[in-house]
Amino acid sequence: MSTITRRKFIGRTAMGAAVALTFPNIIRAQKTSSRKPNVLFLMSDDCRVELGCYGSMFQAKTPNLDGLAKSGVRFDRNYCQFPLCNPSRASLLTGRNPTKTSVLGNRTDFRTAHPDWTSLPQLFRQNGYVSIRAGKIFHGGIDDPKAWDSSTAWTVDDEGGMQSNGVGHVFDTSKIAERTERDLKSPKLAGVTPDSADGPKRAFYSDRIVLLDGNGEGHGDYHTADQTIANLQKYKDQPFFIACGFVKPHSPPTAPENFFDMYDPAKFKLTPDFAAWPTVPPGFPAAAIRPHNADLFIGRGASDAEAREVIRAYIASISWMDWNVGRVLAELDRLGLRDNTIVVFLADHGYQLGEKGKWSKAGSLFEMGTRVPLIVSAPGMTGNGQASPRIVESLDIYPTLVELCGLPKSSELEGTSFASLLSNPSAAWDKPAYSIWSEDGQTIHGTAVRTEQWRYAEYGKDGANGAMLLDPHADPLEMKNLVNDPKCKSVCDELSALTRAYAATLNPGSPA
Repeated sequence: MSTITRRKFIGRTAMGAAVALTFPNIIRAQKTSSRKPNVLFLMSDDCRVELGCYGSMFQAKTPNLDGLAKSGVRFDRNYCQFPLCNPSRASLLTGRNPTKTSVLGNRTDFRTAHPDWTSLPQLFRQNGYVSIRAGKIFHGGIDDPKAWDSSTAWTVDDEGGMQSNGVGHVFDTSKIAERTERDLKSPKLAGVTPDSADGPKRAFYSDRIVLLDGNGEGHGDYHTADQTIANLQKYKDQPFFIACGFVKPHSPPTAPENFFDMYDPAKFKLTPDFAAWPTVPPGFPAAAIRPHNADLFIGRGASDAEAREVIRAYIASISWMDWNVGRVLAELDRLGLRDNTIVVFLADHGYQLGEKGKWSKAGSLFEMGTRVPLIVSAPGMTGNGQASPRIVESLDIYPTLVELCGLPKSSELEGTSFASLLSNPSAAWDKPAYSIWSEDGQTIHGTAVRTEQWRYAEYGKDGANGAMLLDPHADPLEMKNLVNDPKCKSVCDELSALTRAYAATLNPGSPA
């Protein structure tokens, strides 16, 4: 382990080429050319809506994704279906709710239960497209061989986000000053061990920050961008579905040192509900906050100083991910492919950075756990350059791309195409978003519904373990549970019926 000297890095930080702002109409282009529209599918892991274009709470610098948002439609309220990597990815890539995929944990392959389903990249492959991936698209160590003509993965650990690929320097957050007895001891969690089979390994990595040398050339995410650039060059003359999956900002937070130097942790303002340990706020059901963190600060508390340092590392990781996105987009532009390529950027789920003492995504049915960045830049859409306030789901991406690219539609898809919102981002739209959580990979332990006005969640069968009703407009930090407010009874009754009907769609006997 190296001792880190935090020097000021003087010089430029290349942020990639600027993104084109306008496209010719995609429909008109298709009439004059037999060429099908390409798809460049960009994913990030564990990335909450902490981008500049989303008004980052911690002033994250993401010029390339901000530019992409200016060229397309930014969806301000897109929600994942499960706040965990594998269930979320299996859902959005098959176009089915996690209650149907049988994937309620990180170790289940959707192909085991559904060998005949057609995944999103597989559909493109079956309809005349070259389908290629680099990096993490399905979950680390789990892939869909039917989906790709070719794929590049560096290691299972790289895809899973846990490792730094043996490069860079490790900074031990436990060495940061200002630790107190309050931070080190918790009566509630004293003696608790991590709650998963790989808990000891995860606990070790949860205390790491990794600073990369140079621009991070030795890291898997750098290679993923390089391979995606090579894929664009190789397949530029034929219709393609090219997927590019970055593992950052997944823990351990990792970036070159110059990206750390962009941020001063002393300037970060922690939220009013910040806590050293996972803490259930007054008025909320105990089931709303898992007692153990799953990604960062596993088995121990976080001091204010540590929290700010880890937040800086997380934001630096996002900025470095954005820099790699910029490299890919710059090559797309250099090759002259932008005017016939639909570019999608999204993350698999959200994340909590100390809000209510939680440092992970697992189990979070709050906004920060399930709200996901989504940007769609499709040539010529009249909504380009605007933001959509409508409620959409990651599940909706599959049918949207099917419609935009004129692929065969399947009645089995459970999402709804939001192609109309690309033309009119504020068009009438009355569709809630659902997210669930399972502790055991078989049973639904929490179900949430998000409408235009409300976030509601029930825990346990028929709400046996409590419920919460939140008004994100009036209470964006989600500090007050309104479920027992008499004025909200009719709202709770309506939303309770929705969550219970959704939970009832779980396939019996889902494999763990």
